Amino acid sequence: MKKRHQNTSASYLALFKDNKILLLRRFNTGYEDGNYSMVAGHVDSGETFTQCIIREAKEEAGITLRPEDLRVAHVMHRNSEEDEYSERVDVFFVAERWGGEITNKEPHKCDDLSWFDLDNIPKILFRISIKQLKG
Repeated sequence: MKKRHQNTSASYLALFKDNKILLLRRFNTGYEDGNYSMVAGHVDSGETFTQCIIREAKEEAGITLRPEDLRVAHVMHRNSEEDEYSERVDVFFVAERWGGEITNKEPHKCDDLSWFDLDNIPKILFRISIKQLKG
């Protein structure tokens, strides 16, 4: 029997304020530790990409997002580096409005949650253009 491709889906959030982007540094996860990423996470079973990023924003940064405050800025489909039968689909959202105070809610997985000037961002997981996301 032929093995079928499996997709892993994830949502990412680009939060912008005053020409800055919010990034978190991965810590103690076993994957890309020491590198920066946006608020992000895997889509759970039965969940949409939008529902996923709303949940992850609350879990990781303590903020509340509404679907109408989100804009899809980029979709990336790529092969997994770990398994030839696995592919990844990543959806990148932009939000310029949110509720609540940004707080590192997962210090056991994130050792820095900071705003970075768009002209001076640290090494991040993805090589996509942050400025393109802002539009």
